[in-house]
Amino acid sequence: MTQQTYRIGDHGPAVTQIRNHLWLLGLLSSELADRPDDDWDAVFDTRIESAVRAFQQQRGLISDGVVGPSTWRRLDGARWGLGDRVLRYGTRHMQHGDDVTALQERLLDLGFDPGRIDGIFGPDTERGLKELQRNLGIPTDGLCGPVTFRSLDRLARTVVGGEPQRIREAERLHHRGPGLAGKVIVIDPGHGGPDRGVCAGGLAEADIVADIAARIEGRLGAVGVTAFLTRGTSSDAPTLTEPERAAFANDVDADLVISLHTDGHDSPHAQGVATFYYGSGGATSTHSVIGEAFADLVQREIVARTDLLDGRSDAKTWDILQRTRMPAVRIDVGYLTHPGDAARLADPSLRDTIAAAVLAALQQLYQPTTDLRPSVIQVPTAVS
Repeated sequence: MTQQTYRIGDHGPAVTQIRNHLWLLGLLSSELADRPDDDWDAVFDTRIESAVRAFQQQRGLISDGVVGPSTWRRLDGARWGLGDRVLRYGTRHMQHGDDVTALQERLLDLGFDPGRIDGIFGPDTERGLKELQRNLGIPTDGLCGPVTFRSLDRLARTVVGGEPQRIREAERLHHRGPGLAGKVIVIDPGHGGPDRGVCAGGLAEADIVADIAARIEGRLGAVGVTAFLTRGTSSDAPTLTEPERAAFANDVDADLVISLHTDGHDSPHAQGVATFYYGSGGATSTHSVIGEAFADLVQREIVARTDLLDGRSDAKTWDILQRTRMPAVRIDVGYLTHPGDAARLADPSLRDTIAAAVLAALQQLYQPTTDLRPSVIQVPTAVS
């Protein structure tokens, strides 16, 4: 199921699973509880679509009412509470869900590092769990089962809230020393290869963001940063999925990930620049403190240096933001479907200004000062 997409008009066992998950989460009316258990040919109707949109809004996903791989993973994971199943690390298929998030938050509250609070049971979470087990004097097997659950129940919550996460992210931020020199940053120009992304006004998203990425890479190299691009410009290159791009960043042990996109909309009036960082809602809520700080800095710098409309920064749970072990930010630098934004992005000087804004935001992130005002730069002439 996870490789398919489901929308209005579809039917079958997979749609029944979607419907039942939504009902269990309280997003569908109770009348569905009276349906027979053998109803394995449910229809994806407007009520299910509305419930899917509500779920997507809660979880920081694109609210399109369509159940694709990402929405399905979140739906499947939302049904688990801590203690409902045994949790373990699997190298090929890592467990995910609200119960994993709850375990990670519990470990962090108790002073054990589970890595990013992302709801994915990875190697960092296993290490944190084993350290807890060693301290409790129970089998150090890395399995969160009945014995570990009972031990956790007996422990009082000594710390509650996001402060431990803030402290650990700050420690990671400065682990390699102050300043940009020596940092490793992954620049991820969206789409690529045969996937051109949004195409409008004679422009293709893949080309625009590749050009901006190259300009950012050049600036970072000049200040001693090791920059990696997730793709080149060849149209024959395979298109990487977001999990593959996140895995690349994890493999090179990056300090930060910058993902670049343009946007598109059915309405020609939609316009502006927006930034996104990792953050989730629902029964368990967490976010990347450093990701949020950098997203705010980037947003502020771009808006100060250009006349792009301020679309602000927001928390999302897209794969490139969730699956990276380091802070990641996605920048949507304008709408190619808006004539004004498209004309601006067609101008190389605007793309150069965006690259300069990203560098300025990075310098403020790694070399903070008491003056947090955005840089004063002459704004390019507006294009109507």
